[in-house]
Amino acid sequence: MLEIPNRDRKRDRRTSVRVEILDAAWSLAREQGLPGFTLREVARLVGMQAPSLYTHFDSRNAIIDAMFGQAWQECGQAMKEVIPEKPLPARGWLRLVAHSYFDFCTSDPVRNQLMNQRSVPGFVPTAESYAHSVAVLDTLSTELAGYSVTRQEDIDLYTALIGGLVDAQLANGPGGDRWRRLVDRTVEMYADNLGL
Repeated sequence: MLEIPNRDRKRDRRTSVRVEILDAAWSLAREQGLPGFTLREVARLVGMQAPSLYTHFDSRNAIIDAMFGQAWQECGQAMKEVIPEKPLPARGWLRLVAHSYFDFCTSDPVRNQLMNQRSVPGFVPTAESYAHSVAVLDTLSTELAGYSVTRQEDIDLYTALIGGLVDAQLANGPGGDRWRRLVDRTVEMYADNLGL
């Protein structure tokens, strides 16, 4: 007799609806800005009444929190996809990661804004969502330690340099490459400073 695995259809449906809600929220945020969308608009996009959203998210900030966690999960996945199994020389690895992060952030300005700026009044990520951003930084720190970059100030400098290029690109030339062209030069200056 063929055994059929038990599926929790209710949980599957709930997960599916949550994904729909998040997709709708991202769509509205990209259209109106992060602070601009309402729960009523999200509900309308997913075809439900606004009070029904509360069975999935208890507030607008809860939706934003889930978006924050999702964004950092996606960032972590994007970073894992570019890091090769074979070790690279330090400068090559730093360039690869810098370009990957830069491209990830500049490909979706609203997602970057939620990840890296405090643009939603009153929003503070929960520990659960914030853990995804910490995981990305922990992965970066672990990889950098393999190149003898272990001082927190050196790790902070790397993230600030690349994050600054992202911010300059989004503020002054969205869709262009003016600051992307500076990534390699920035990495070289950073590596020179650390003697890598």
